[in-house]
Amino acid sequence: MVETRLKLLLFILLVSSLQAKYKEKYYQTIFCNKLNGIIEYKIKDVRIDCLTDTYAIESDFAKKWAESIGQSLYYAHLTGKKPAIHIILKDKKNKHLDKLLEMADKYDIKVFIDYE
Repeated sequence: MVETRLKLLLFILLVSSLQAKYKEKYYQTIFCNKLNGIIEYKIKDVRIDCLTDTYAIESDFAKKWAESIGQSLYYAHLTGKKPAIHIILKDKKNKHLDKLLEMADKYDIKVFIDYE
C-alpha cells in the first residue's frame, strides 16, 4: 500500500515537472525578455507581469482574457505607460480572441499574441 502511494506521488511529481514550462510564467519570461522589459515589476499592491519603456503588460492564457483587460488598464494607470496584454493561445482559432481584440480596440490596449 505504501509502495503504491509512493509510486503515485512520484508519478504526479514527474507529470507536474514536465508541465512546468507551460505555466504562464514560462511564456511571460520569454516574452518580456524579448522586449527587454522588467519581469514582475512591483508597484503598490500588484506585480506587473512585464514593464517596458512603453507598456505595462499583463500576460495571461486566453481563458482569462476578460481579467487581463482590467489588469492592463490598472497597470497603465499606476505607471503612466500604455496598457498591453500578452495573450497566450493554444491555436489560432480561439473562441476568446475576437472578444479580446474587440475590447482592446475600444480601450486602446495593445495586444501581443503568443502560442503555446
